[in-house]
Amino acid sequence: MKKLAIVILNWNGAKMLRRYLPTVLENSVGDVIVADNASIDGSVSMLLQEFPQVQNIVLEQNFGFADGYNRALAQLSGYEYYLLLNSDVEIRQKDWNVPMIQYMDTHPECAACQPKLLALRDDGQQTTDDGRRATEKFEYAGAAGGYMDKFGYPFCRGRAFDTIENDEGQYDEIVPLMWGTGAALMVRASDWRESGGLDGTFFAHMEEIDLCWRLRTMGKSIVCVSQSTAYHLGGATLHQGNPRKTFLNFRNNLLMLYKNLPDSELTYVMRVRCILDHLAALQFLLKGDFQNFSAVLQARREFKQIRHDYDRGRRHVQQLRTSERVPQRMEFMLLWQYYVKGKKTFSALMKGENE
Repeated sequence: MKKLAIVILNWNGAKMLRRYLPTVLENSVGDVIVADNASIDGSVSMLLQEFPQVQNIVLEQNFGFADGYNRALAQLSGYEYYLLLNSDVEIRQKDWNVPMIQYMDTHPECAACQPKLLALRDDGQQTTDDGRRATEKFEYAGAAGGYMDKFGYPFCRGRAFDTIENDEGQYDEIVPLMWGTGAALMVRASDWRESGGLDGTFFAHMEEIDLCWRLRTMGKSIVCVSQSTAYHLGGATLHQGNPRKTFLNFRNNLLMLYKNLPDSELTYVMRVRCILDHLAALQFLLKGDFQNFSAVLQARREFKQIRHDYDRGRRHVQQLRTSERVPQRMEFMLLWQYYVKGKKTFSALMKGENE
């Protein structure tokens, strides 16, 4: 059996592949594969000409992040692990993914892991004006691993809402997570298959959290292996504040809750989320952001229309369940802790867990 397939899903990202793919090839252990989501920017021909050592999987249409990966990985066989890697990730550490492989090899209960994810500046520089190494910041998409509050709001070791911490080694300890970032997620192939992979109907956003929740429900562990480091540019497809991104985040978050919540919590959590979502929409309206206001309301409308299409998926999750709840899904309300109590960092949130 082959050890690792590093699979980069690409859609019209020829420029990013030219910039970041060489760093992956130079510093990674494993087979590097690019799965193309029907790009029209010449990505495939560029890869064939400039990176002939890279295996290509060409999909017939843009299936989005979730189903694009599902279809690409379905064409691979004989690998023990998959590493889902964004096309805007830069690798600077030689053999950066070896610590993740070693951890997975020695912890069979671990279904997935992520590296420490740090922010990559657009200019590629990480130094101060006087040439000294700058303190590096965590990256929004995953930082040092993800948690979730009672009502489905994700946060990370190193990031809560828009507060992003500097990496000072404070989260280097390997501890159980609720979820790992889809920007750089290593998954055990057997667990990927057993869990059903990503939910292709999500298209993009929240799909990796949904997958990780399923894996955690199955009694598997997920960790951040901080000895591995990757730099993520982020926002390469849809930037923060894009109404399409707002729609997908809200709709998919609701679908994720509907699929994964235990029966004892479903009604209460969904009622509270209805209130919170309308408050979020009102906030956009008061700011004059009519597009994002409409996006939130559209997300709720579509969720109500299609939620029963997910009843089968919900039954599947409940059948996989080995425990009532995942410990890293916290009991507090993140909005209250962050905005009212002023707990802006992961460490502060954990100290206020029982308050």
